[in-house]
Amino acid sequence: MACTDIARRVYNHTWRYDPIIRSLLDTDFYKLLMLQMIWGLYSDIDVSFSLINRTKNVRLADEIDKSELEAQLDHARSLHFTKKEMIWLAGNTFYGRKHIFRSDFLNWLQSFQLPEYELTCNKGQYELHFHGPWPYTTMWEIHALAIVNELRSRNAIKSLGCFALDVLYARAKAKIWSKIERLQKLSHLKICDFGTRRRHSFLWQRWCVEMLKEGIGDSFSGTSNVLLAMDTDLEALGTNAHELPMVVAALAESDEELRNAPYKVMQDWNRYYGENLLIVLPDAFGTESFLRHAPGWVADWTGFRPDSAPPIEGGERIIRWWQEHHKNPREKLLIFSDALDVDTIEKTYHHFKGRVRMSFGWGTNLTNDFSDCAPKEISSLKAISLVCKVTHANGRPVVKLSDNLQKATGEPNEIKRYIFFFLFN
Repeated sequence: MACTDIARRVYNHTWRYDPIIRSLLDTDFYKLLMLQMIWGLYSDIDVSFSLINRTKNVRLADEIDKSELEAQLDHARSLHFTKKEMIWLAGNTFYGRKHIFRSDFLNWLQSFQLPEYELTCNKGQYELHFHGPWPYTTMWEIHALAIVNELRSRNAIKSLGCFALDVLYARAKAKIWSKIERLQKLSHLKICDFGTRRRHSFLWQRWCVEMLKEGIGDSFSGTSNVLLAMDTDLEALGTNAHELPMVVAALAESDEELRNAPYKVMQDWNRYYGENLLIVLPDAFGTESFLRHAPGWVADWTGFRPDSAPPIEGGERIIRWWQEHHKNPREKLLIFSDALDVDTIEKTYHHFKGRVRMSFGWGTNLTNDFSDCAPKEISSLKAISLVCKVTHANGRPVVKLSDNLQKATGEPNEIKRYIFFFLFN
């Protein structure tokens, strides 16, 4: 496939030629896997999602025009899955399985449309919310993040001329290629693109994916972006996210149900998928609590994705837990995906090499690293910590703790309750 001349495309593109969301498949694969289970088991639950800007000093409303944001959100709402996309979902093999998506689910999906949104501005920050049945609102998460991040990038470079844009992207390409040259030295490395949610742009993510495909060959295991997987003949990768245990925990009617929420979700997941999709996400309410109370059958799952603890620290804790349960770590898989850069990937790879199977999900530092690439200082080119989290379920507050309490989300009193319940019991 020919390399895209991104600078020329960006300089000449029009809104209609390059809308930010081109397809409802322009999302992470785990969203579709979770969506099928949510649709099958939890379709009667109403939830709310909210955009959360953790980088408080960046005033998004000062950098993104409200009418442009509304136009991109409205365009995303106008999209449906195409016939070609539905055929691909129905007939493709995912994780070694054909027909991973059930026919009744696909029949429902073909008429899917994103629900309405609620957008206001408060003290320089956008308050963007999505309310409604869980199977509909869940799909806004990745699209909303991609829209806001790319609008911010577009605004940052809109004053640059054609040659300045050419310099920007040339430097960014050289910067990424230098990272690839380091990764080429790691034998049997497995790395995938996890960069959709905080990408610089769709075009840039596509370029990065094509570059990885050529640059590291078989070490590039695929992409979480479903549209790019389809268009570039790559594996679509992803399993599940914190959203599932967060909602189930919020609806718990007793301490026992609250404690059991993560494991109930895993049992539901196993009934739907099993086999190669049995990856544990342990940190929704803290990994230590999860491991302390985990039923024995959890040790039989394929692997873990430690998402918010430092990779080496988190990986070592899980390896000890496997050993305590008489499992051979060499037969298990650790997927590292939190804030990875090349230094972290190299250090983690060498630390665990030969001790456990490893895979790396490379996100923001792959698809949105433009530091020192612009011909002039443009602070708004720097990626920010932007998330879109479920905040309420059937009117009840929803909480995520993670292993880094600085990333905790939810109402303050509920966060305190969860901390006491999960971390001190």
